[in-house]
Amino acid sequence: MTASFHATRAHSFNAAAAQYAANRPSYPPALFDAVEDLAGRSLEGARVVDVGAGTGIATALLHGRGAEVVAVEPGEGMAAQFRHTNPGIPIVRGNGNQLPLADACADFVTYAQAWHWTEPVHAVPEALRVLRPGGALTLWWNTSALDVPWIDAQTERIRRHFGADGVVDRNGSGMHSALADPTGRLHFAHRRVRWSRDVPVDTHLANISSHSIFLVQDEESTEAFLAEERDQLLTVFPGGIVEEIYVVELLVATGS
Repeated sequence: MTASFHATRAHSFNAAAAQYAANRPSYPPALFDAVEDLAGRSLEGARVVDVGAGTGIATALLHGRGAEVVAVEPGEGMAAQFRHTNPGIPIVRGNGNQLPLADACADFVTYAQAWHWTEPVHAVPEALRVLRPGGALTLWWNTSALDVPWIDAQTERIRRHFGADGVVDRNGSGMHSALADPTGRLHFAHRRVRWSRDVPVDTHLANISSHSIFLVQDEESTEAFLAEERDQLLTVFPGGIVEEIYVVELLVATGS
């Protein structure tokens, strides 16, 4: 993936912020239990910086666990949707490569579905700068459960239609880049959390088409794929309710 295409995809969400907020999956309570377990501290009362917050799906859940959360989001459209959805949570414009925050101000720096848009050579030192002693850099991705036959088949159809990069934020590839710590100061713990949700087929299609690889395509190509995909899904789920199954890939890193 070229740098310019990567940037185009990163900015593509702004025009689809409402679609993203309405249809993307959330995260299960067990994920936040795992975060606390691996970090060795509670989210309640913790100062959390949620970077690449998007429309605030994860931010709101962190807030609900009793954390004092500040969101960081680079995109104008996503930030506007965040403010609409989460009017009581502060948000600042910025990105993980250059956080607009003071030194040692956070107990957690979190990235939900967002680390793969950063440049780790910059983002890791920035996270370490912002974290207090004993703080944790916490990264997670909702990834598709590829051991489920219909999900594996759909992922392959997306790959064939859009190319090899079509599932970059659906198969946990961002996790592997995170493990390449440029500072050598991070100690990673890894956990998987499996969960599912049942949604109407049209919600599922709106969910997958809110991913960046869809958003940068021409409308005709996307609509053609979604029409064919709807027919495929209805053969598996004739009642029109899709069971989406996810494996959250969680990394919690503490510094030395």
